[in-house]
Amino acid sequence: MSRKVLLVGDGAVGSTFANDLLQNTQVDELVITDVVKEKPIGDAMDLEDITPFVGSCNIHAGEYADAKDADVVVITAGVPRKPGETRLDLVNKNVKILKSIVQPIVESGFDGIFVVSANPVDILTTITQRLSGFPKNKVIGTGTSLDSARLKVELAKRLNLSVKEITSIVLGEHGDTSFENFDETVVDGKPLSKFSELTSSDLCNIESYIRQKGGEIIKNKGATFYGIAMMLAKIVGAILENKAIVLPLSAPINGEYGIKHDLYLGTPAVIDGTGISSVIETKLSERELAKMVDSADRMQKILDGIELY
Repeated sequence: MSRKVLLVGDGAVGSTFANDLLQNTQVDELVITDVVKEKPIGDAMDLEDITPFVGSCNIHAGEYADAKDADVVVITAGVPRKPGETRLDLVNKNVKILKSIVQPIVESGFDGIFVVSANPVDILTTITQRLSGFPKNKVIGTGTSLDSARLKVELAKRLNLSVKEITSIVLGEHGDTSFENFDETVVDGKPLSKFSELTSSDLCNIESYIRQKGGEIIKNKGATFYGIAMMLAKIVGAILENKAIVLPLSAPINGEYGIKHDLYLGTPAVIDGTGISSVIETKLSERELAKMVDSADRMQKILDGIELY
């Protein structure tokens, strides 16, 4: 069965994702589209040069109509965050862009899975589902997967351990109301609380650092893309190969954590060939549960102010 992916947005994240995907998953056709028409042409020519090393793939520039027989549409298009901006500052700009993308893709006859990584990702994933009318399992956002990777890296550095020894995730909004599940974190098979070298002050500093790391990267090099591109490649690879993996994502909330809002939020979920096959309500302390509910409330207030039609 042919595997086809349409990439919408050929900026730093999109082009890096395309490179990562081709190096890790067999794809038969990769179509790239962008408002700057020349960029996908050049990227397609550049990317095809790696096919002798990774396997054949028909890589070319295209249009939204090419989504008709695609398995996955990946949306990275949007206005990038500038130094000093929050992800929520991008809401109105990127909602407008998203509307112009989702409608023609649905009209093409696309019946695959949407994967969204533009910011604010929880808001835009929720809106993609509402605009498309797709079943919720067929719309996925990258959510807090990148935050969780950053958390593992920082804990590993501070404890002088391999990142493979760290089991910890970030939950809630991919943004200022996210939080680390330190109460359930396991390091080298032991609860994080057993590591006396990390004080409560250290954990607060880690939490602040994780929230600010993206902004620091943007300040120094203009954009952040390696980590999120790899997360996208893992997500799309799991869909195309129907290989079940668990990641903290922008996933549809349906009463989990006692949240009554109809939205997407960062929580562990299982991805496979059907999209999100299940949402995992991970164990949270009372303190963390309050943070999760607060994050959902904040997201809902933003959604209440958006006019879709």
